[in-house]
Amino acid sequence: MLYRNPAGSGRNGLRRIALVAALIGSWSPAAFAADATYQAGVAQQTLYGEVDGAETNDGATLFWRGVPYAAAPVGALRWKAPQKPVAWTGPLDATGDASLCPQMTGGKAVGSEDCLTLDISRPNTDETGLPVLFYIHGGNNQGGNSGTVDFEQLAVNADAVVVAVNYRLGLLGFNNLPALKTGNPQEDSGNYTLLDLARALDWIDANIGAFGGNADNITVSGFSAGGRDVMAMLISPLFHDKFQKAISFSGGMTLADAEESTGLVADAIAPLVVEAGIKPDDETARQWLMSTDPAVKDFLYDLPDDRLAGLMTNAGIRMAVFPHLYNDGVVLPKEGFETDSYNAVPLMMTTGTSEFSLFARFDPEFAAASDADLIDDSDLNARYKFAEGYGSKLYEIFNAQDSAREMIDRYDAPIYTARFAWGEDPQIVGDTMADLYGSFHGIWIPFAADNTSGFAAQFPEAFDNAGARDLAAKFGTYLRNFMWEGDPNGDGLTAWNPWQSADSGPTQLILNADMEKADIRMSDERTPYEDVLKAMDADDTISAEAKRHLIETVLDGRWFSFGLDRHYDNNNTWVGVE
Repeated sequence: MLYRNPAGSGRNGLRRIALVAALIGSWSPAAFAADATYQAGVAQQTLYGEVDGAETNDGATLFWRGVPYAAAPVGALRWKAPQKPVAWTGPLDATGDASLCPQMTGGKAVGSEDCLTLDISRPNTDETGLPVLFYIHGGNNQGGNSGTVDFEQLAVNADAVVVAVNYRLGLLGFNNLPALKTGNPQEDSGNYTLLDLARALDWIDANIGAFGGNADNITVSGFSAGGRDVMAMLISPLFHDKFQKAISFSGGMTLADAEESTGLVADAIAPLVVEAGIKPDDETARQWLMSTDPAVKDFLYDLPDDRLAGLMTNAGIRMAVFPHLYNDGVVLPKEGFETDSYNAVPLMMTTGTSEFSLFARFDPEFAAASDADLIDDSDLNARYKFAEGYGSKLYEIFNAQDSAREMIDRYDAPIYTARFAWGEDPQIVGDTMADLYGSFHGIWIPFAADNTSGFAAQFPEAFDNAGARDLAAKFGTYLRNFMWEGDPNGDGLTAWNPWQSADSGPTQLILNADMEKADIRMSDERTPYEDVLKAMDADDTISAEAKRHLIETVLDGRWFSFGLDRHYDNNNTWVGVE
């Protein structure tokens, strides 16, 4: 019962009162009661006003969308630490979709900077003291939103309060140009997204009791970029004591070198300076942007958010194109994941066997081809299989195994890793999914959320069988147990053992299923990164020229590619912290 505390215990009491007082400016008994009181129904009282939600999922789930956790970071607040929300009078309609943060969608800039909000789902019951799942969406920290995964059924299955967060994206979320520095060490880090996430967790700490959640039983989780943000939170002093468990879905360890990142940010914005007629060329503009001239700050604050959203959008999981998660030495340590000061909580990391398939499929090298061409053209298929296969193996290693090995000797809490292997049997999922996509980036979503949202919606029939449903039920139970107790194991489940050593003992839980039932086993397999490179060297399924081309254009510079780039002497800019 170490990680499941009763409602009202732990950090509640005097500490909670102090936090509430800081948030609202003064404390009153009525305001504090909002933190601890939940009455079944769609109307709930937060510290800032009433929120009215709705029933969904055939009445099984209650939801509230677009609940503010911070003031809009606009005007003078654009590149500042998030401030407390502005209280409202009368009920806040929390039934519509939350506003997107500024980003590019379909080649167009969309969204509003007034976007620091939460989506909240919980079972339609009168239960209180429920565990809280805090979810950070993916999208390279440049796109996405709180509604990309439908968690309505997960809230019921896990008997939990699920909170999905919207946070500043792109250069609004990560920007460490010198002119933006205020003298506040956290703001000066340039890691505004992480400041948003910390503020959201503070809001949850003070308000989640109003939705029946236990603020002393929070599991932070995220997918892709969100998973990488979770990993960064594990080494950030800013997040000390803000959560009790963590889940990284296809995340891995990524940080950007703060000093090198400044120059890349300046490179991206320089053309806008030239366009505005402030400087005559990109290089002069770059140097100006890297100065502390007060006019730089004025220029940046005056830029429309859609112009900022349109920059660095071709990152494709390459840190050198959009550097973020800066090792500034305050919000994130200079030594990165080699720190000895982890926020060590029970940790779950998941990956898939075809993690790179979507990135290979939509890389310019293959994007113009139809699915049929990629399958039927033997030469094209061989080149695709080379890029996708080796990229997926390296990405898989990066997402879980390498992180566990890096952490195990300095992390004082259990580390559980899992690999989805489901999606590669054509008799279950069909030829197209099996041949081209397999256990793709995000394969966990239908099994956790119990619905085919995300990319899985392209293949709903693949999940419509007893085996997939059994796997969803069992994986959902692992998640439920982990959220409640900090241990995924339970009756009727294959034992999921945590890592014991970097070199021997259990590693990943392998998750698969046939048409009838789940097939889950515990593994002690380890795949050295170097062995994948040796296999690539020896591979003769494509010509040497084709191999070199794919290594230099499709596989280079990705999150997982540091070792590959060094091995093949690829000519690219690397700003990640190894």
